[in-house]
Amino acid sequence: MDPRVKPGGGDKGSEMSRTGPRNVITDVRGILVGQAEDQDAITGTTVVLAEAPAVAAVDVRGGASGSRETELLRPGNLVERVDAIVLSGGSAFGLDAAAGVMDALAARGRGFAVGAVRVPIVPAAILFDLNFPDRKHWGCEPPHRRLGRDALERAGHEFALGNAGAGLGAKAGKLKGGIGSTSLMVGGATVGAIVAVNCAGSVLRQDCGRFWAAEFALPGEIPPQPAIPDAPLDLDDISACSVLFAGANTTIGVVATDAPLDKGACLRFAMMAQDGLARAIRPAHTPFDGDTVFALSTGSGDPVDPALLTRLGMAAADCLARAIMRAIVAAETLGGYPSWREKYSTA
Repeated sequence: MDPRVKPGGGDKGSEMSRTGPRNVITDVRGILVGQAEDQDAITGTTVVLAEAPAVAAVDVRGGASGSRETELLRPGNLVERVDAIVLSGGSAFGLDAAAGVMDALAARGRGFAVGAVRVPIVPAAILFDLNFPDRKHWGCEPPHRRLGRDALERAGHEFALGNAGAGLGAKAGKLKGGIGSTSLMVGGATVGAIVAVNCAGSVLRQDCGRFWAAEFALPGEIPPQPAIPDAPLDLDDISACSVLFAGANTTIGVVATDAPLDKGACLRFAMMAQDGLARAIRPAHTPFDGDTVFALSTGSGDPVDPALLTRLGMAAADCLARAIMRAIVAAETLGGYPSWREKYSTA
């Protein structure tokens, strides 16, 4: 399988049968994904659409986050369900992608009812791609509102990994970043993750190019990894990280499940998922990143018990770590940022 072409892997009887049929977040019932890009501006938007309003929460751990509608997701606040989540490039300009999604959803009659009016609920998080080499300035009007509408129109079960959507202008340390996604079956439920990787930290051991989270990959999910050297690892070496500028990096993502969760359980689900980010990126949650993970539950019925929630949260962390690796494997060299395949793969 070449994830640069299309997601997949997980057909019944395969080595990856623990995943859903596509091994992406749209294996979760009720979740669709759409993406759109502006190739000249080297920026893009990824929309995670809930086919019916989904219970939602968010966990923010980066020191330089850029977001919209995150406060309403706190337990105890009025709104419990959202219509979509937007991940976008463009820094703060990219938050306008959510407005484009709102426009289109309102035209479909979607949204939180306030009397006779419906207001679509579309939280968003952004990453910084404004300094990507060779990008052209978009002129007087940023493209992200349009990209949000276009991405929503393309929402479906299939979508590209790597240099797509919010991952088009993403970097991962000194490598090309991108969009990644995975899924996992847990106790009769499905858990999925999608992530845009634009981290300041490195996803690789600096001594050999092996993914930090390589041991979490399912069989056949990533290419063969370099062997771990015998020499001790220098834990103070940050040479594989990006140059540290405040607000210039982040990893933003969504985890979802079709198990029923209330808002408080959804928050715990998001918090546990952040462990996957820390497994896959070193360092994570820095003052320079805006690391943000949204959580969605599309299930109905009584919320799961704490024991199953624990398993779902553990799966979400595993999915997020694996999705980060798939993003890097799928990414292609762009703007002088080499892909992992170009620099390390022998396949």
